[in-house]
Amino acid sequence: MKHVSALITFLVIVYSFTTGHDNIDKSSDTELVSDVILSVDEWKVPFDDTRSRDPYVAPDGTVYFAGQRAHYVGHFNPETEEFREFPLEDGAGPHTVVVADDGTVWYAGNRARHIGKMDPETGEITKYMMDDDYARDPHTFAFDKDGNIWFTAQGGNGVGHFNVETGESQIIPVPTERSRPYGIRMSPDKERPWIALFGTNKIATVDPETMELTEIELPRDEIRPRRLDVTSDGNVWYGDYADGIIGRYNPEDGSFQEWDMPDGSSSQPYAVLADDKDRIWFSASGLEPNKLVAFDTRTEEFVASREIESASGSIRHMDYDERTRSLWFGTDTGHIGRLVVN
Repeated sequence: MKHVSALITFLVIVYSFTTGHDNIDKSSDTELVSDVILSVDEWKVPFDDTRSRDPYVAPDGTVYFAGQRAHYVGHFNPETEEFREFPLEDGAGPHTVVVADDGTVWYAGNRARHIGKMDPETGEITKYMMDDDYARDPHTFAFDKDGNIWFTAQGGNGVGHFNVETGESQIIPVPTERSRPYGIRMSPDKERPWIALFGTNKIATVDPETMELTEIELPRDEIRPRRLDVTSDGNVWYGDYADGIIGRYNPEDGSFQEWDMPDGSSSQPYAVLADDKDRIWFSASGLEPNKLVAFDTRTEEFVASREIESASGSIRHMDYDERTRSLWFGTDTGHIGRLVVN
């Protein structure tokens, strides 16, 4: 495992507003009914005490997900509505599942310090141990353009790049201590990762050529970005879990803009996902039940929201399937859900 030293670059940031909340755009509407959402379906996972989470749509249209509490990788066929369970070792605590173009399943062995490769036909597991302490708890994955995996390690305070062919990892420590690297998404060209540093008021990115990590300070000290995503124009969108605010960072000019979520500071935006119309979807995990809320980044308006019946606790991560124009999510109550958009 290669350990890459990180250099922190301090950026000159151009703000699109001054300081404080005075220039945050406000929204007071809590019910957003529109034709953006076509349907919502939820399926109860037939395995006990699982915390089914982080569904990912495979090339064949079926869905894999993590059974975090019960230590398995789950599989769901939306056509037949059949579930299958692939048991992992006790204590694996899978946190994220992704599926490569060839159908290979990869999972984060969050509590057992490994990245796992699973044959979807046989369930055979190959484990790649994370010996570097900065990568001790693989958390969230994102594929780059070559099919390799960028990942975060929240407790280890590192960001990693894993080569799926060689099984080798390059680990980059985050300079800020206890920064809690959490959500990760790729730039539109799938070359550059963007990372939410949940323990700070920062996001980060890594130059894939030099493996240099840059921390970017967000415009308020109290911001706590948990997850993020990137729209087709390259802008980075984050949810402020602490204050119920969403924000945009423009890497071209260093500017920021923020908006209060419709349900205010109690929203606790957690999962963040861009669809193919550059709408950003946030899970309002501070509400019971959770809501999925859509923000149109082109008109800069909130355009839809929907309570998710099974979503007590948190919707933690989402995946978008462009073929079916659907968002997939898991809930803490043991459900897998699909929201189809217009």
